[in-house]
Amino acid sequence: MSRVEKKQPQYGSDVVVDLMKAHDIEYAAFNPGATFRGIHDSIVNYGGNYMPEVIFCHHEEISVAVAHGYAKAKNKPMIAITHNMVGLQHASMAIFNAYIDRVPIMVLGGTGPMNSKRRRPRIDWIHTALVQGNQVRDYVKWDDQPYSLADVPDSFIRGYRIATTEPMAPIYINYDADIQEDAIHSPVEVPDIRRYGAPAPMQANPEALRRAAEMLVNAQTPLIIADTLGRNPKTVPALIELAELLAIPVIDKGARYNFPTVHPLDVTDGARDLLPKVDVLLALDVGDIFGAITTVSKQTRNSGYLTSPGVKIIGISMSDMLVHSWANDYQALQAVDVPMSADTSVAVPELTRLCRELLGGDAKKKAAIETRQKELAEKHKSRRAKWLADAQAKGSQKEISTAWLALEIGEAIKREEWVLVNGTSNGWARRLWALTQPNQFLGASGGAGLGYGPGASIGAALALKGSGKLPVAIQSDGDMLMTSSALWTAAKHRIPLLMIMHNNQSYYNSEEHGIEVAKFRSRPVENAGIGTHVDDPAIDFATMARSFGVSGEGPVRNPAELRPAVERGLKYVKEKQLPYLVDAIAEPR
Repeated sequence: MSRVEKKQPQYGSDVVVDLMKAHDIEYAAFNPGATFRGIHDSIVNYGGNYMPEVIFCHHEEISVAVAHGYAKAKNKPMIAITHNMVGLQHASMAIFNAYIDRVPIMVLGGTGPMNSKRRRPRIDWIHTALVQGNQVRDYVKWDDQPYSLADVPDSFIRGYRIATTEPMAPIYINYDADIQEDAIHSPVEVPDIRRYGAPAPMQANPEALRRAAEMLVNAQTPLIIADTLGRNPKTVPALIELAELLAIPVIDKGARYNFPTVHPLDVTDGARDLLPKVDVLLALDVGDIFGAITTVSKQTRNSGYLTSPGVKIIGISMSDMLVHSWANDYQALQAVDVPMSADTSVAVPELTRLCRELLGGDAKKKAAIETRQKELAEKHKSRRAKWLADAQAKGSQKEISTAWLALEIGEAIKREEWVLVNGTSNGWARRLWALTQPNQFLGASGGAGLGYGPGASIGAALALKGSGKLPVAIQSDGDMLMTSSALWTAAKHRIPLLMIMHNNQSYYNSEEHGIEVAKFRSRPVENAGIGTHVDDPAIDFATMARSFGVSGEGPVRNPAELRPAVERGLKYVKEKQLPYLVDAIAEPR
């Protein structure tokens, strides 16, 4: 699509498109709706379907999920548009996911006309609310409904700024049909948006930082836990520098890529052994510190600490800056000895500087650090060797295990510049693959509920389109069934994506709960499959994919046949620059 010469806006919705262009918004995902018909027309006619370009979806939950995945891969917002109350209700689950995942999305909507004298009988009345933003206000960072066209530029610019200011989250702006569709009678200026950017990141309190540095330098068994730190790719090298300076092991909780899986200080799967010995814990962008240091009984729901009572905790995050009352996403209240509200992108480098200054030339401390580093490196090497051996041994089974699934996908793509846009095969991808670069993995989950994966994977692949990077998704079956028509969007817009189904033919999370409850109550565990198994009839995901225009194959059941299928899919995606789905029937665990 070629660039379109600058035009003078004639209608209110033209101004909205000018604002999108001013903010370099590449795409707008939506399922068409009459209440934003003005914006729709302005995108395709006034704007020439370029900056933004329409991404056509069949459900608003998919539209928002596409924007969600795009934002995580591109580190900038995308727009999703919803059709008044009904579209916003469809989109609400995906908006909540993005809110929980702290991802900047601009959700736009239409309503009205608010002037009741201009409403069509019935339909315009039942599709108009006072105020529409109330519907999502508890899980967006900000919402607005401009009163007049003159208010539209300020509203849009403010919304973009709020969404992209830490802690990031979705915002919602609703446009009255009259504002969109009425002709412009006096000029509406779009100001120079360079003067309205997000504020500089917030630094931590200097005294608290120095206290934290002293605790880390003097610690005997320190530990770092990181969760969403990697949302800013520049912070990952800073974390590596801090960890290496003091030989501090790192647990990556996986909401983003935070630390290389092949680094000798990575101890992600060794938490249970390490936590009881820790004397100083540094939590970086960990929204749930309590959950990170406790274990929970699957049968009774009771939690117990893995750490010792004397452990000292340092916490740096922006979590306290975005707490609402409706959803309890602020998690359990955990005692923290040195709490700091700060952006880790600036706090971690300064903490590292202070630690280096305090360490100085202390030979005794440096010797202890070197010893700790060697011990951790040896254990790390041993763990990864064991995981590889365990996964390789699974190849002799009759069924595909999650370890074998991750191993064979990893072997097929290892020579590519890949990005894991969704899924982990129950953590085995992280254990077996060499995750080494920021944004090489976009997170173990997308928020709070099912339906995220297909749309978000496609959104991430859209962001990576033309980059030379291969988007890979390990897609669960239950999640796919929620929003399967997202596959059509991938085909429609020719979005390259290699998607491998982790098809365990069950809503296994619920099945596992059913097993644990039955065990606790001394009841038959065999009945846990009732209401959870998806195998009678079985879903043919390859046929489903083809019905939406996506090439695919399967179901693959034999472990020996998995890698050839993935390699065929890889070849297709690379040569055709189109999506491909491989349906693999795999064990739940």
